[in-house]
Amino acid sequence: MKIQAVLTGDIINFTQLNPQKRKRLILNSEKLIKSWIKISEDAEIYRGDSYQILFEDVTKAISRGVQLICWFKIQSDQEKKIYISSRISIGIGSVSYRGKNVLSSDGEAFHLSGRNFDKMNNEELISIHTNDPEKNKAINIILNFVNKIINEWTIPQAEVIFHILEGKTQQKIANNLSVSQPSINSRIKLSHWKEIEQAINYISELVQKNNGIKLIT
Repeated sequence: MKIQAVLTGDIINFTQLNPQKRKRLILNSEKLIKSWIKISEDAEIYRGDSYQILFEDVTKAISRGVQLICWFKIQSDQEKKIYISSRISIGIGSVSYRGKNVLSSDGEAFHLSGRNFDKMNNEELISIHTNDPEKNKAINIILNFVNKIINEWTIPQAEVIFHILEGKTQQKIANNLSVSQPSINSRIKLSHWKEIEQAINYISELVQKNNGIKLIT
C-alpha cells in the first residue's frame, strides 16, 4: 500500500495575540497550507490553533513541516515580545480511509502523527515517525540535531529559509526583503541550512526505503 504523510501541528503562543491578529493569522495560514495540496479538504485548521495536512509526497511533507515552523516564527509580534512558533508531528504510513476532509480520515499515518504529537516535549519542534522502530531510532537521533538548530533560528533567518523552500533564488529573496544578496547568503550560512537540508533529504530517503517507491533525486 502506498505510504503517505500526515502532518499534525499547533501554533505556539497563539492565544497571546490579540483577536484581530489571531483571525488574520488563521486566514493567512489556511490559505498557505491549502495552496500546497491538490485537494483543498486535505488541509484544515481546527480549534483555532491546530492544523492537519495530508501529503501524498513524503519528502514534500517534511520540507513543508520545516517551512511551517518558519512561517509561524515570522508571524511573531516582536514589538510586544510575543514569539510565535509551531510543533509538528509527521506520521508516515498508509491511509485506509478518506473522509469528507483530513480531520475525518483515518489510517496508520494519522495514528502515528496524532499519538506522537501528544508525546512531544517543549524542546521538539518537529517529530517524524514510521511503523518501523529501527528507522524511528535513526530519525530521532537526526532530529535531535535538527530541532536544536531550528530552535535557534532568528526571525530574519526563518524568513529566508521560508522563501528558499518556496524555490526562490537568493537574489529574488533579497529583492523581496529589500536587503542585499550577501546578507541573504549570510543568513543562510548562519542558519546551517545546508546541514538541515541534508538531514531532511536523508530522513526522506530512509522512511521510503524498501517501500517500493522510486526516490526523486
